[in-house]
Amino acid sequence: MAIPLQISFRDMDPSPAIESRIREKAAKLERFAARATGCRVTVAARNRHQRRGRLYSIRIDLRTPGEELVAGHGHPQDHAHEDIHVAIRDAFAAARRRLEEHVRRRRGDVKAHAGATRGKEPPAD
Repeated sequence: MAIPLQISFRDMDPSPAIESRIREKAAKLERFAARATGCRVTVAARNRHQRRGRLYSIRIDLRTPGEELVAGHGHPQDHAHEDIHVAIRDAFAAARRRLEEHVRRRRGDVKAHAGATRGKEPPAD
């Protein structure tokens, strides 16, 4: 991977399996982030609930020239994120969407509508 990647864990022990999964997902971001200068991924485990398991929160900071994009998934009540793989998938999907939007803005791609006549009938021939 050409983008420097930094992975940190909070409130949990580092896992080689989780790190490799994050590296795989980050490598796929390279298709959209050719000019990225760095990527920092933070994996945090929130406290256990009495009847439910531990919730995971993933934050991705992606640095590009002139801007830092922050994405992640970690809604406080999203119990699908009791599975860390689901949390990683959702966070990288959000990062990909954020990065695609950033690339569109940088290129100047703007949706343009061709002279729509709203509320009027087209002229009769």
